[in-house]
Amino acid sequence: MDSQPSDLDCRECVDLLADYVDGTLPKAKAELLEWHLESCAPCVAFVNTYKGTVDAARRLRETRLPPELHQKLVAFLKRSDVIGQEPR
Repeated sequence: MDSQPSDLDCRECVDLLADYVDGTLPKAKAELLEWHLESCAPCVAFVNTYKGTVDAARRLRETRLPPELHQKLVAFLKRSDVIGQEPR
């Protein structure tokens, strides 16, 4: 199948994925991405993995660390000199 100038390759699809999953990708680009996904099993697998990762990350934000783990993490970051550094 010949590639059309408006076709997306796999790399371009990855670049559009965040906006697509968030629902902020313009309709024309979303349709091109969906058209690509209809015939590209590796990209479908990548999209599914990406969506799963985003869903897992959203759930993690809602979880509180146990106080002991929080204290250990803060102590580790202080020892690693991550906390207290000036922003670059």
